[in-house]
Amino acid sequence: MKSTTPVAKWAALASFFAPPAALAAVRPPYIDPEALPNTSVFKGPWERYIKAPEDKTRIVASRIWDAEGNVTTSGLEAVEVGAKAADAFDHGITVGPGGVLTLEFEENIAGRVCFDVSSAGNDPEIYLAYSESSLYAGPQPDTTTEKLERDLPLHFEFDDTTGTVCVGKEFLRGAFKYLTLSMPEYPVLSDDRFIEQPRPEGQAVLGHDDDDDNDKQAPLYPSGRDPYKKPWVTLQNLWVNCTAFPSQTNGRAYSGYFHSSNSMLNRIWYAGAYTLQLSTVDPREGSALIDYNRDWDHNESPTGSWYSNFTIANGTAVTTDGAKRDRIVWPGDMSIAVPGIAVSTYDMLAVRNALDVLLDHQYPDGSLPYAGPPLGFRGEFSDTYHLHTLLGAYNYVKFSGDVDWLARRWPAYLKALDVSINKVDHTGLLHVTSGADWLRPGMTGHNLEASALLSAVLDKSIKLAEWLRDDRPAARPHGVWSGTRTALNSGIQQLFCKDTGLYSDNIGRRSCRGPEHTDPQDGNSWALISGAAPRSRRAVVSESLRSRWTKHGAPAVEFPNVISPFVSSFELLAHAAANDHDAAVELMLLEWSYLLDGPGFTNSTLAEGFMVDGGVQYPAYWSAARNSHCHGWSSGPTSVLTSEVLGIQLLSPRAPSGPSARTSPSGSASRGAGSRRPRARSR
Repeated sequence: MKSTTPVAKWAALASFFAPPAALAAVRPPYIDPEALPNTSVFKGPWERYIKAPEDKTRIVASRIWDAEGNVTTSGLEAVEVGAKAADAFDHGITVGPGGVLTLEFEENIAGRVCFDVSSAGNDPEIYLAYSESSLYAGPQPDTTTEKLERDLPLHFEFDDTTGTVCVGKEFLRGAFKYLTLSMPEYPVLSDDRFIEQPRPEGQAVLGHDDDDDNDKQAPLYPSGRDPYKKPWVTLQNLWVNCTAFPSQTNGRAYSGYFHSSNSMLNRIWYAGAYTLQLSTVDPREGSALIDYNRDWDHNESPTGSWYSNFTIANGTAVTTDGAKRDRIVWPGDMSIAVPGIAVSTYDMLAVRNALDVLLDHQYPDGSLPYAGPPLGFRGEFSDTYHLHTLLGAYNYVKFSGDVDWLARRWPAYLKALDVSINKVDHTGLLHVTSGADWLRPGMTGHNLEASALLSAVLDKSIKLAEWLRDDRPAARPHGVWSGTRTALNSGIQQLFCKDTGLYSDNIGRRSCRGPEHTDPQDGNSWALISGAAPRSRRAVVSESLRSRWTKHGAPAVEFPNVISPFVSSFELLAHAAANDHDAAVELMLLEWSYLLDGPGFTNSTLAEGFMVDGGVQYPAYWSAARNSHCHGWSSGPTSVLTSEVLGIQLLSPRAPSGPSARTSPSGSASRGAGSRRPRARSR
């Protein structure tokens, strides 16, 4: 089915591009990825769509979401639900036994909670519960781990302290929009359903640094308080010190911008950029997977507990999969995240640190780990994520111009590339040896997605060799790399199903005539992106993918009942590769508008996935509360709008006066949309 929605429905447009003379007059500045700007590079109306705070050290709640039980103003008046939080705190909010107070922040945020305490009595203690979604706002948190349906609330003791006190640095929360404070009814004689444990020996805890800030860190240990006393605490304010996107002192100082006449497209672009910011963390504040951390740090944290103090990489910043969880380096996610980072914040330092940790943990046979630490300890491997690491290297070098880094990493890259080439057999397809992928089932045998990914990687590898001026025989026009790519593109054609106009998952049970026939969204998208699909079939595949869209987006049929913004991001690229940019934009407006405005989502960041009927549960997890509502792999529109719809594409990092680029707007789909991108000079 051909895309027929009039472009005028989403953009009534006028070209944003200036003539060469005008461009010369407003030549954009050089952006140093190791010293990102702290002021706006381009000021304009697009800045109102930016979600990140200018001052991330003190983020305050926007309103009172709920108040129950013993919660009053300092004048003993009821706290009004829906009131501005600042107004309520101006009068002081007192929480006593049985009181429950839930605060809502304007955006999904991250960081360490601090309190301005005006008075307290009888050793007050509260429980803190965090949630990204309004559906799980309350005394029980959402969840980061697989063991329990909900995380344990964090136990916090004020110890009659006044002034500013903060939770321990190891208990910064990676993402939340709702924060609930609750004080138990008394007497409380014993309860182990909260986090209150001595720090285990060997656990890498970020210590409190008095030179770093002036606030006091609340004790982690119980105070031995009298369980029959009636405590209370009056708060004059509550705020969050956000430690995400550590490379940026001003979160609103982007290096790249986007603006169009369609407000939803603008919102989607900036939500993707903000999602990538919150998912970029201090490497010492990583990994919510405490059970995997245990292989390295031997922690004794109780089931359902959480912390954010595991070192996942070197350096000062690293891009991860998600803000709440998993807070580790996942190569597949980077295939979407890196181009998005490049056109928005340009935090290439965080990208390089992520690639370094993957390559530093390369296995002896050349295979690359499924993910960064704490994974890799047990030899975890994925054929597809192995290839995504190589794509990440290409994207990093293209956008950063860091050819020196590539030269240092080239031997490891070549060794990894050979691992995948050697899995292509007489069928002309890659025979996967691991079932691991993006958690979808059925990754087995001679697989479409893996084969198309390798085809794309081989094409990029030839370009990398050119940038390095490496004239090895394998990289030449008739060498092993181009020959293997030709064989793959030919072998993939045996998977094409004329009845559906799509490629099947493999040549086995999930083939066109197999008992489990599946035409995967991921593999078909990559067949178009890689160029494996011949020109005569590209429109057919694009239209067949589009014909499967449902009310809320494009289903990933290889994973029943799942809409995956990760795989849909690849579908956006696929439609662009088939020259149907209107379909790409329509899918953004269908799926990503729901990710922003659908019930239970954050209206500011992009979730990991959801159910076909629109439910916020991501079926990969048994607990609906585990869904990450800030996941970098969902940010595809941020780069696709810039590079494909507007057609601003970086072709090469090497040129005498800087990178080689082209601007090729996609006809009607680009009218009235504009983007500004500072030049990224080769270094």
